[in-house]
Amino acid sequence: MTEAQKTSYLFIVNDSPYGSERPFNALRLALKLVQRPEARMRIFLIGDGVNCAVAGQKTPEGYYNVERMLKSIARRGEVAT
Repeated sequence: MTEAQKTSYLFIVNDSPYGSERPFNALRLALKLVQRPEARMRIFLIGDGVNCAVAGQKTPEGYYNVERMLKSIARRGEVAT
């Protein structure tokens, strides 16, 4: 499959990583879509969303580590701030 035949997805994350489920839900969906061979994934972090990419995050109890989720997406897609 050529690059032109791939389906492109762009996720814009502008909420802080913890305190809202929006970044987690966006990244969870992105993780599923990036597994498809026909998918081209891009994540754009803006505003408080850039905190999702902070290295060495201490994850609050009851939350997923969004830093790890982003790293997994970045291996197969693109992440920009």
